[in-house]
Amino acid sequence: MQKFDKLTGVAAPLPIVNVDTDMIIPKDYLKTIKRTGLGTGLFAELRYNGDGTDNPDFVLNRPAYRNAEILVAGDNFGCGSSREHAPWALLDFGIRCVISTSFADIFYNNCFKNGILPIRVTPEQLALLMDDAERGSNARLTVDLERQTISGPDGGEISFDIDPFRKHCLINGLDDIGLTLERADSIADYEKQLESERPWA
Repeated sequence: MQKFDKLTGVAAPLPIVNVDTDMIIPKDYLKTIKRTGLGTGLFAELRYNGDGTDNPDFVLNRPAYRNAEILVAGDNFGCGSSREHAPWALLDFGIRCVISTSFADIFYNNCFKNGILPIRVTPEQLALLMDDAERGSNARLTVDLERQTISGPDGGEISFDIDPFRKHCLINGLDDIGLTLERADSIADYEKQLESERPWA
């Protein structure tokens, strides 16, 4: 998993509440178990017209936001079904951080497992960040996970909370497999001991 320590990038404003996982990645794109290639399906029903052409009114199709790495979204982001394809699609598009006042629990947990930092802020803080994001590509945000801060283009700074264990995992690029491999020596020692104690097993 890619490490996350400090990110400076364009933030796209998505002031929509209750963005569910079907809106993030429609069910038509769930036929694959690969984590790559889903970026084209991200927000497909909003990004594309009926004939498959880009919808110029959707934020990620605007020139200023085509390379956005941060998403500033409305309340209750990631609700709906528990599909892990949702963070896969965000990551494949290039989104490394999502900022909102609240997230659905399963989506929130899946973000950490896939190297995406979901940040909870207050409604007042979200309004400030949304205003920053609406300025376009010249107004970049900096997310510093080590310091747990978000810095705006005007020098303002917001602090955020995060579980220390999840912070450790993101900074070190550790998903569930990586965490297991950290204990590879202990696992090998246990298997040797088990083999000597139960050779028939």
